[in-house]
Amino acid sequence: MSSEMRGYTSSHWGIYEIHGDASSTRLRPLASDPDPSPIGAGMLQAYRDGPRVLRPAIRRSVARHGPGAAPELRGREPFVEVGWEEALELTASMLRDTMARSGNEAIFGGSYGWASAGRFHHAQSQVHRFLNCIGGYVRSVDTYSLGAGRVLMPRVVAPMDALMQQHTSWDVLAKHTQLFVAFGGVPARNAQIHAGGSGRHAVAEGLRAMAAAGVKFINISPVRDDLETGGPVEWIPVRPHSDTALMLGIAHTLAVEGRHDRTFLQRYCVGYERFEAYLLGRSDGQPKTAAWAEQLTGVPAHRIARLAHQITSRRTMLNAAWSLQRAHHGEQPFWMLVTLAAMVGQIGLPGAGFGVGYGASGMMGLDGVKIVGPTMPQGRNPVAAFIPVARITDMLERPGEAFAYDGGEYRYPRVELIYWAGGNPFHHHQDLPRLAAAWRHVPQVVTHEQFWTASARMSDVVLPATCTLEREDIGFATRDRFLVAMVPAMEPRGEARDDHIIFRSLAARLGAEQAFTEGLQPQEWMRRMYDGCRDRAHASGVDLPDYDAFRAQGLVDLGSHAAPVVMLEAFRSDPSGAALATPSGLIEIYSENLAGFGLADCPGHACWLEPREWLGNTTATYPLHLLSDQPRDKLHSQLDDSALSREKKVRGREPIMISEVDAKPRGIRTGDLVRIWNARGACLAGAIVSTGIAPGVIKLSTGAWFDPASWDEPNFDKHGNPNVLTADEPASSLSQGCAAQTCLVQIERFDEAEPVVTAFRPPAGVSSISESQPSHDE
Repeated sequence: MSSEMRGYTSSHWGIYEIHGDASSTRLRPLASDPDPSPIGAGMLQAYRDGPRVLRPAIRRSVARHGPGAAPELRGREPFVEVGWEEALELTASMLRDTMARSGNEAIFGGSYGWASAGRFHHAQSQVHRFLNCIGGYVRSVDTYSLGAGRVLMPRVVAPMDALMQQHTSWDVLAKHTQLFVAFGGVPARNAQIHAGGSGRHAVAEGLRAMAAAGVKFINISPVRDDLETGGPVEWIPVRPHSDTALMLGIAHTLAVEGRHDRTFLQRYCVGYERFEAYLLGRSDGQPKTAAWAEQLTGVPAHRIARLAHQITSRRTMLNAAWSLQRAHHGEQPFWMLVTLAAMVGQIGLPGAGFGVGYGASGMMGLDGVKIVGPTMPQGRNPVAAFIPVARITDMLERPGEAFAYDGGEYRYPRVELIYWAGGNPFHHHQDLPRLAAAWRHVPQVVTHEQFWTASARMSDVVLPATCTLEREDIGFATRDRFLVAMVPAMEPRGEARDDHIIFRSLAARLGAEQAFTEGLQPQEWMRRMYDGCRDRAHASGVDLPDYDAFRAQGLVDLGSHAAPVVMLEAFRSDPSGAALATPSGLIEIYSENLAGFGLADCPGHACWLEPREWLGNTTATYPLHLLSDQPRDKLHSQLDDSALSREKKVRGREPIMISEVDAKPRGIRTGDLVRIWNARGACLAGAIVSTGIAPGVIKLSTGAWFDPASWDEPNFDKHGNPNVLTADEPASSLSQGCAAQTCLVQIERFDEAEPVVTAFRPPAGVSSISESQPSHDE
């Protein structure tokens, strides 16, 4: 370690070296990273100069009249800054009174988002442990990113986490793959991130190596640059949400021409005959021919037939982006991908089969050793009530009503207090105007926050939390090659405290301090977590240094344990000895289990189900498909206030991509301010006219901090947040997953006076950075 370097920190965007002294701190990407993300380098500036929550703050009505006062004024009124003791006493009393009055089922423990890359200061672990120690809470299950996939895939082939950790590695793909077909691309912008940090960004490097080895790439997507290899890529534009129909058209060609692998289907799968009856039209009267698929997808029938020939004539990897299942009937494209790959018969061979998310994060395709990293135990939750994560508005609007999930029937609890730490629901949820109205039904909201986001503004009590660069921690990511001894790069801003310290103080007031801390200080917790990881690693044949040596080293390199990975290789070699975790132990092309649920919107095999917004006259009123993908310059909404994110905006708003075909008749040019709207709301964005997006499609990445023109009627966003427009409706009654990609809109040039973007201004009544103490790294 050089005299100039003070240590390391880890973030979702990578591992960074901390250079300089306290007066001139700088972050540099890990020197060995072949493709470092530019995002993380902006952390220092954003955490230092951004709209930080500097002191505990209470919404004015609550400060004057007590908990539960005027929840309809959330977002509309100023805050009052108070000392920590007052804020903690108020928060403890809110929790105590709610539990005494209505029990712990009245507390929703909200924590959704990437939070800290460090394993100890992971806000989700901390808040869940705290709430479990005081009697439990209503939890959420699954994720916005993978809601449909997480419920479906365990019944079809394997749990999503297991699949993600065993994707065939990039070195194997470069050596063995001949054709890589990507439904939805392999968006390298998403692969900048990996939960827990990424010491080696391998996606761009892996794609370039494959291209150099002569792999042919086909990108089936509405957007051309969703797959960039440094070499030629064939782009097949496709209508959004029609990928299942396209795969059915390919599968039909395979079946009628006898190109499918019947031996594989018989030995490794169950239910193909039931699916084939549907595919050929024997069960419903509609053969799923290439010509049928052309009418739905816009892809010519002859090209669909040629795809069938291509994927069966060479070693082929089929990949589906996560965005495909973030849609109405989102289960179907993932199920159909596995079905199609089974018909090809190459699953388990090196470089072939299927992938569900190459490029979705940095993990898929890594070849690092698989060990269980340091974990903070969350304890046991005595409360049974839960919701699927994307159904929070439904819960708040309809307490006591029944909902279906994963074949069961449950009821929404009646929540009286939301406790949120980690994440920003007013970024990732759909139909934000509806969420805002429902949020005001809840009597009490407490939030830990680093910045004055929309979620903080919509709270009653806001407690300032430290950021990654202000904490000591342990960085670890599944299949990454490094364990990181994270050290602080800067002093906490204002009066910010670690989430753990905040919860310890509350636990003491609620008689649960010993249960929460177990008598350990934070450094002792980290030592315990590391020692547990060390023991597990040793049992797997990996020897780690002791904790003190780890801290002294700064990094532990696990790279010597890397080995090629082939997904489902053991299953192919021995389907009985390495049986899958499905009910049959085989790939379930037809699932008796799912069929038994009797769900019209998710039957027993993959099928074509028309998206809800294609029905009726919706497409005539709102003719453009809106894609809301991940941004290049931030993770979700994290660091939207950074210099990198701001410089990528157009006229201070998030950029929106539109085709020349759609822009010209509307008089829209690159750099114009545009208004996008539908029945749910409207937002402004900056136009980018392009030939790289299919006509009839526009793309507005997520991440712009929600900035309504009026918090009284927050249905017009000034900043470019697409979730003012997206539908808050489930993928299906099986998963209740997020269906944000099923969204139709209209667009026009905005020629009125430009409203001022105020997303990064703290609300009235709170201190700004200029009023706080100077930072130690200025």
